[in-house]
Amino acid sequence: MEISIIGLPKTGKTTTFNALTRGKAETGAYAPTALAPNMGVSKVPEPRLEVLDKVFQPKKIMPAEVKYVDIAGAAKGFGKGDGITGQFLNYLSNADALLQVVRVFEDENVPHIEGSIDPKRDMTTMDLELIFSDLAIIERRIKRLEDSLKGAKPSERDPLLKEQALLQKIKSGLDKDISIWQQDLVAEEIRGLANYQFLTAKPMLVVLNIGENQLAQASSIEAELRSVYSYRQFEVAALCGKLEMELAQLTDAEAEEFRDALGLSEPALDRIIRLSYQLLGLVSFFTTVSQELKAWTITKGTTALKAAGKIHSDIEKGFIRAEVVGFDDLDSCGSLAEARKRGLLRLEGKNYVVQDGDVITFLFNV
Repeated sequence: MEISIIGLPKTGKTTTFNALTRGKAETGAYAPTALAPNMGVSKVPEPRLEVLDKVFQPKKIMPAEVKYVDIAGAAKGFGKGDGITGQFLNYLSNADALLQVVRVFEDENVPHIEGSIDPKRDMTTMDLELIFSDLAIIERRIKRLEDSLKGAKPSERDPLLKEQALLQKIKSGLDKDISIWQQDLVAEEIRGLANYQFLTAKPMLVVLNIGENQLAQASSIEAELRSVYSYRQFEVAALCGKLEMELAQLTDAEAEEFRDALGLSEPALDRIIRLSYQLLGLVSFFTTVSQELKAWTITKGTTALKAAGKIHSDIEKGFIRAEVVGFDDLDSCGSLAEARKRGLLRLEGKNYVVQDGDVITFLFNV
């Protein structure tokens, strides 16, 4: 999973990046403005691995990972209605989801670029930048479709016309400042857009960057914004980026002690990843091969065949069957042998839909 961090200047993007990755990228009002992204990888918190460790006693444990990309400098004209282009656009297009940092904290030493704190205004500005970029792509593609239709054979026209109609529909909504994830699209239309990597079609996780003096109001600040943006592909979390960055540099025990004192229920990383999984519709399954216990991330609805391909293409090609036991069943049994004895270790075919927490052994022949 790859998540790109976006936001207007001086919102705390890199501070949030450091909090999520335990990174030490330069932050502050005078940070570099070159287009050089900060990249970091975070291990997905997975308490079930601790239980499975006791069951299998592997030599190595491999949690799933999330890659965060923070573009340290904004593109020229960013925030001024010029859209997103060039390398900046490429980074965002490759992301599975966008994490937008919105400033809520007050700091007279770091003046807001608009001169005042207004989260909804800033989100509207960012939304427009994403919309302008998608419109530019759509307009270019529609022009190419029109040219292609002029010389298309009768058998070639239907798919071109279908694509043209879909893009015109999407464009109509964007022209009204309605992001793609806010438009009422059916599943077939969403699949038809998959190859475009439109920015406003990507799930959006908004991080409201609050000050330490606002921690007590975090829930109400979140609720106010969530009531305005009640969409399936949208989620919001309020956190104090500066505080979380500082806590990320401590040991787990030290950080937990500070969080308890401040009344914080969980680390920012844990919550952000949990919300990201919800937004993207992701689940985890586990394998244990050659003394290596590993967590894998897949989308809900993935079949055993496709899950096998997540591990290696040869396993997908030579798939025979999958031996599956649910995490809760294995936990109660204490071993695969006991799970098999109780009839809880099942043999599943290639069309079996993998469930969150499944422990799977793939049988294949290459």
